[in-house]
Amino acid sequence: MVITKDHIGGLAFLCLSAAYGYYAGDISMIPGDEYEPFNAQTLPKVLALLGCILSIALILNASRNGGERLSLKGYDFSIVVKLLALVVLFGLALEWFGFLISTVIFLIGGYWVLGERRWKILILASLPFGLFIWFALSQLLDIYLAPGRLITMLFGV
Repeated sequence: MVITKDHIGGLAFLCLSAAYGYYAGDISMIPGDEYEPFNAQTLPKVLALLGCILSIALILNASRNGGERLSLKGYDFSIVVKLLALVVLFGLALEWFGFLISTVIFLIGGYWVLGERRWKILILASLPFGLFIWFALSQLLDIYLAPGRLITMLFGV
């Protein structure tokens, strides 16, 4: 059997969707909410199911040309490792710096890793997007986003 990039991508997406669906059952709900037709677990479970269906379709429809062998030449895996390290740092920074500052710093770092070096572009691509996501989550969807320990210590918010 010839394994192509489509097969690997489909299998990775299938594993991710299955894990997402499994952990969607751990989402806590308000007492009595488990009997409602739509609750906090509904959308994550539906997304996981759709992800599994689409990834299985990708695996089944992946090209099986004999000449198209898997080749990892030309890929820069150091960028992938740097971006994964940025994600870990983002998770650690959330507690101390809060969502908005951590997100903007994460985006600036991500664009820097991907090759953008002009500070004007880094700021203009990161700050408005970070502000929009913060505004959508905290103001429109009314999700509480902790300001971060550092901000709380400095400003007493």
